[in-house]
Amino acid sequence: MGRSNGQEPCRPEASCKLPIGLELARRGHNVTVITANKEDNPPPNYHEVMVDDKKIWEVIGGERPNVFTMVQLSAERFHEKILWNGGIAFTEVTLNSTKVKSFLKQDIKFDLVICEQFFQEALYALAHKYNAPLALVTTFGNCMRHNILVRNPLQLATTVSEFLDIEEPGSFWGRLRNLYFTAYEFLWWKLWYMEKQEDLVKKYMFNLPQPVPSLYEIQKNSSLILLNSHFSFDAPMAFLPNVVEVGGLHLIKTEKDLPKDLQKLLDESHHGVVYVNFGSNVRSNELPVAKRDAFLNVFRKLKQTVLWKWEDDSLKDAPSNLAVRPWLPQKEILAHPNIKLFISHGGLIGTQEAIYNGIPLIGIPIYADQFNNLLLAEERGFGKILQFQDINENRLEQLINDVLHNKTYADNAKVVSERFKDRPLNALDTAMYWLEFVIRYKGAEFIKNPARDMTWMGYNMLDVYVCILIVLVCAVSIILYAVLQITHMLRLKDFSKQKKMD
Repeated sequence: MGRSNGQEPCRPEASCKLPIGLELARRGHNVTVITANKEDNPPPNYHEVMVDDKKIWEVIGGERPNVFTMVQLSAERFHEKILWNGGIAFTEVTLNSTKVKSFLKQDIKFDLVICEQFFQEALYALAHKYNAPLALVTTFGNCMRHNILVRNPLQLATTVSEFLDIEEPGSFWGRLRNLYFTAYEFLWWKLWYMEKQEDLVKKYMFNLPQPVPSLYEIQKNSSLILLNSHFSFDAPMAFLPNVVEVGGLHLIKTEKDLPKDLQKLLDESHHGVVYVNFGSNVRSNELPVAKRDAFLNVFRKLKQTVLWKWEDDSLKDAPSNLAVRPWLPQKEILAHPNIKLFISHGGLIGTQEAIYNGIPLIGIPIYADQFNNLLLAEERGFGKILQFQDINENRLEQLINDVLHNKTYADNAKVVSERFKDRPLNALDTAMYWLEFVIRYKGAEFIKNPARDMTWMGYNMLDVYVCILIVLVCAVSIILYAVLQITHMLRLKDFSKQKKMD
């Protein structure tokens, strides 16, 4: 949440990693952020309220599983096991943190509340607490739940729900599955999950101005949502004026240099580098032995250097062209001109980094939006999908050699990169414009869809269509009745004439 002392915008968040808060501060706004991610050298007008640092497995109970085992979870089971419970638990961790509770007792004026749109809806009540407009930011792209709320066109025939994997989205069964899951997720979210978030508001937020609107109503009346997507890569769709694509927010020019050992390794890799990273949650060292050995055997045959985020200090039987590190500065690595291929899990942030730098990729999706991201990369011609269960030496070698040596993948990656960057304003400047626009016009009520206050039947014109149908049915019935009556009278008349003749 940004702090403005009555003058400038603000930002609340639990875990958003986007640089919006820092950029607002650099532009002179007084910003307060509720966060678990401490900045090293923030501007003096950037204030952090630290959340207790806990991992998802701690808060939802149980030990951390091997994340690769989640590859078989359906979208419904992923919500049940991870998103619903994790969202409630993390929201409570945020509100129950000592510094957050102390902060909420203060009487401060804010001009704008900005919240990450990711299963932490109780924090939206801060917009009501401070009588400030609410802006939302997604880290994962489009949000079907929000589309339904604010009456943004759903376009279910071409836009897949963000956490649903469908191999053929445009097929009849793909569209039917998309419709079912969109309805399933929205109804569970509205009727069950939001009640749990309401309970957290009652438990941790005191002295709210009365009456307190529901979280559903607060989100429905949000002034702005910034989507981490862009039509140059994502499926294009129609958006309301207050639904704005800002895909690639984190891809601002970095001032960080690569560590000297990595800089030297990349500079001296004259045949190029294959970069392997499955993100922060998926650990490469948890790969089954057979699949790990398949990677090693294929890497051993390559002339390229392979750089792999491997969470142990060493990797047994590693080939001479393989370098491993437990952590790697991915954004800076992918910006190096010698990177020829990125092997990843298909997370949106990493995929956007590959797009920005024009790098082909091979993706192994595990859960959530990863399959959708990789399917788009495959459709755009710069990526290939390798399903986890299909990992073996022959298949892996075939895909790597195809992407490395078929120039089409690199050429397509450069084309998508060029159009991803081709915008009137870059992503961060676009976000700044619209956030400040909402502040200037005190919530910008005029850019919200008036249909958000209509019933579902009214918004979809079903009542009008039913009325028209009833009128048509009545008209046709009257006409048919008249025709039958006339026919009957004519038959009676003919019958009478025939009787007289007899």
